[in-house]
Amino acid sequence: MNEDNRVVTGRSGRAERRKKSSAGRNIARLLLVLVTIIVAMFLSVVVALAAIMKGPSPAARDVMVTTVLESGNLKFLAGLFLSSEEIEEIVSRTSMSKMDEQVDTELVDTQGMAEGNFDENGIEIIEVNGRSYYGTMMIVKDPSKVKVATTYPWSEYGKELEEIVKDSGALAGVNGGLYAADKNKGGSPYGVCVSDGEIQLNKPWGWAGLYMIGFDNDNKLRIENIEGWSAKQFEDFVKDEGIRDAVAFQDELSDANNHFVPLVINGEARELHGAGSGANPRTAIGQRADGAVLLFVTDGRGSAGHLGATASDLISVMQKYEAINAANLDGGSSSSMYYNGEYLMTSVTLYYANGSWRLPTAFVVTGGGN
Repeated sequence: MNEDNRVVTGRSGRAERRKKSSAGRNIARLLLVLVTIIVAMFLSVVVALAAIMKGPSPAARDVMVTTVLESGNLKFLAGLFLSSEEIEEIVSRTSMSKMDEQVDTELVDTQGMAEGNFDENGIEIIEVNGRSYYGTMMIVKDPSKVKVATTYPWSEYGKELEEIVKDSGALAGVNGGLYAADKNKGGSPYGVCVSDGEIQLNKPWGWAGLYMIGFDNDNKLRIENIEGWSAKQFEDFVKDEGIRDAVAFQDELSDANNHFVPLVINGEARELHGAGSGANPRTAIGQRADGAVLLFVTDGRGSAGHLGATASDLISVMQKYEAINAANLDGGSSSSMYYNGEYLMTSVTLYYANGSWRLPTAFVVTGGGN
């Protein structure tokens, strides 16, 4: 190689190194800007929370505390600003009375013909706007078409609602019961699960306030307190009562869970203290006297600027749409509704905003007739 070529090569190498160095500096600057933005956002949230938790409005503080306590990963926020005694006092004041009434199946007639503006699939969709939430009500004319679809046999990962609906040959669905939501794996339900008469999970013990929510062979919604039951007790109940499809959710009002189940039993609303709960995305199920099934899902946690729905909101909506019996299901980031090839309500989590969290169970609506 002559001297001229060596000079050109040296210049080219230096230019290439300068380009790489410049690119590295640009990436470092970009990362610094992103970190600064994230830290600033975090500090803004902390300051805003401090203003609410320690501010002059007890009502705003109570709503915020009960709201974060219902979340899976944000419970710690309440403890950053308040003592355990203060949190316990807020939870006890903003709660609801126990509801021990048994569902009277004679109050529901599933043999008649429910009335409504149903489409060709026997489904009616209604938009519901509340003060702090947006929701969608799905009314299903024929209760025999509402079933529990699952990902059984259980594995580490569940499936998004769309997959569960399609895999079961259904048209529509909403998220179901209590499950292991850690890291959005969603492969395992908790408590109990029945699908098409088959018990797929039978571990009701060890869960405070565990309820079974589902349908019997007469297509009537059943809301049953099964706290402390053995596997044999649940097996006998399923057989004796003819339970065809069911999931579990928890009614345990404390700073540990702050979950609730019964909303309306035999036409009577649950008695609340204040709003009864915090405001969050919700999924609820109900049944009218004519047998039609109500499936209701709301947004929240900042989606469209909405905080979410409270227990009081759910009860009001279920009463407005004439529910004889109604129950709260799993909510939060799990809340989602799918119908006829699209999501009507989706997860509030930014990176799952066009789908749902992975789930092991769902209430689905099968097709055919109106």
